[in-house]
Amino acid sequence: FYLVLPNQLLPSNSYEPHLLHQRSLLFHYLLHKTRMEELIPVASKLQDVLGALGQSTNLDLPQIVVIGGQSSGKSSVLESVVGRSFLPRGTGIVTRRPLVLQLFNTAGPEDGRSDEDDNDENGDNAIGDADEKKADHNTARRHQRQRKSSDPSSSSSAGEGQEWGEFLHQPGKRYYDFSHIRDEISRDTNRLAGLNSKGVSPTPIHLKIYSPNVLSLTMVDLPGLTKVAVKDQPADIEEQIYNINVQYGSNPNAILLAVTGANTDLASSDALKLARELDPRGERTIGVLTKLDLMDPGTDALEILHNKIIPLRRGYIAVVNRGQRDIDADLSIRVGLRNEERFFRTHPVYSRDRSIQGKCGTMNLARNLNGILIHHIRECLPE
Repeated sequence: FYLVLPNQLLPSNSYEPHLLHQRSLLFHYLLHKTRMEELIPVASKLQDVLGALGQSTNLDLPQIVVIGGQSSGKSSVLESVVGRSFLPRGTGIVTRRPLVLQLFNTAGPEDGRSDEDDNDENGDNAIGDADEKKADHNTARRHQRQRKSSDPSSSSSAGEGQEWGEFLHQPGKRYYDFSHIRDEISRDTNRLAGLNSKGVSPTPIHLKIYSPNVLSLTMVDLPGLTKVAVKDQPADIEEQIYNINVQYGSNPNAILLAVTGANTDLASSDALKLARELDPRGERTIGVLTKLDLMDPGTDALEILHNKIIPLRRGYIAVVNRGQRDIDADLSIRVGLRNEERFFRTHPVYSRDRSIQGKCGTMNLARNLNGILIHHIRECLPE
């Protein structure tokens, strides 16, 4: 009896309600038997099963839920963590369905999947070939490293081929062009939320991204909080978006990533207001400050980063994303990350305070989220 078979789902009869508790217990057992760095991929596989089952099942999985207002910079934060531009852009409400984003690091096997995945995909007949396949993988990796070291010009093109996305609703189809991922998100959003109504839907889109440049994470991007319905939006759009955010944020095992622009009053932050409602003691909330480069001259976010204004147990992390001018000029995410690093390294305030150097930059954000999620999964396990 298996909880999750890699790259395939359980038989339909194992989805019956009376087996859900058994599957949950087995999930915990698998986590206990798994190395810490492998916890997130295991949880992600279970997320796939629940995604295929739809909204009828309710198992509170540890994950990072991203909340914030429509102009807070949520999308830019996610794209910076991934290192690629793949989310729809526009004015007003753009994220109209929850996006369950699973990041998988492929720095090991050449095709981004483990040997065990390949064996299980081919069934019992593949078990006897495990050692041979493993040896082939090791040989391929050695050849790949040799090619990269002997031909530096090939590194960029090889990197392109190592990054791809897969949607749960299109099993087996890989997207190597990230602009096509953006188009598919828009297409599938319009399918359920409407093309012209600008409405929202609680039904999530599940997207996996495989890359050697990411850390393993599971994040849920939600529609941005809003207060007033604009043209072509339902009159109760505020309530609909609020309910979607509460649905995911109420998960007691979810880490809340509250994104707020540093150029606005922290006390008026929609994200922190909702986070305080869902997490009154601030124990599972991480504050993310964006737009530090847009703050008024002579001002800074030092007191916020020192956790002195609205204290959170997990504190705050500051990032600087691409601005609208950069996006219009098609500035790459990676150039934007270098500009971010330069901003914090040369800033007259942030560069001098060593106590906050680990709280500045997208790379520090990704590392913190990866570590927090791993330990949070461990904390959620039964004794």
